[in-house]
Amino acid sequence: MITVHHLNNSRSQRVLWLLEELGLEYDIKFYQRDPKTMLAPQSLRDVHPLGKSPVITDGDLTIAESGAIVEYLVERYGNGKFIPEPGTPERLRYRYWLHYAEGSAMPLLLMKLIFSRLPKSVPGLIRPVARLICNGVLGRMVDPQLKRHLQYLEGELSKSTWFAGNTFSAADIQMSFPVEGARSRGGLDGHYPNLLKYLEAIHGRPAYQRALERGGPYELLR
Repeated sequence: MITVHHLNNSRSQRVLWLLEELGLEYDIKFYQRDPKTMLAPQSLRDVHPLGKSPVITDGDLTIAESGAIVEYLVERYGNGKFIPEPGTPERLRYRYWLHYAEGSAMPLLLMKLIFSRLPKSVPGLIRPVARLICNGVLGRMVDPQLKRHLQYLEGELSKSTWFAGNTFSAADIQMSFPVEGARSRGGLDGHYPNLLKYLEAIHGRPAYQRALERGGPYELLR
């Protein structure tokens, strides 16, 4: 039996969604972040030393990292679902978006979160200086890069319905988190109709809704 070690407000929601799409039975073990530090509890670090989520256990296997988990589940249990045929352009795009989600998109969104929140966490005496520095980093580096990435994603979705082509794939599950994060804090608005249409499409999938019911609501990039 697959067990998802599910930390609240985390990337593990994507794993629940994929499992629902695949129609697999699974258990969920819930973990709650420390309300002050937002870090995972020791009990999750006992499962994996980094204390990060998602982590799954499947028999004797313990697998971490979203992309690795997605690839494992699709290759072992997918029976050809949610992955394009080998040797096709769609397969190459599929692999690209699996890695792009965490390798390119999420670091920018995390920088946006950190530099937006940092001034509130320092002593009041130096808060104006911290705000000036953080606003400078956001304005000169982070926000322009986020805009460039959003324009890029918008353009890619003008070519096909889904990220790897015109058929839904696990790459769309992987990409859901950065796109939803961009909608929450990264500047995704009505200027990007293709991305908004994509979000509407994934939110309407029954498996996505079942995953929310099992995993509970989550707030992105708190």
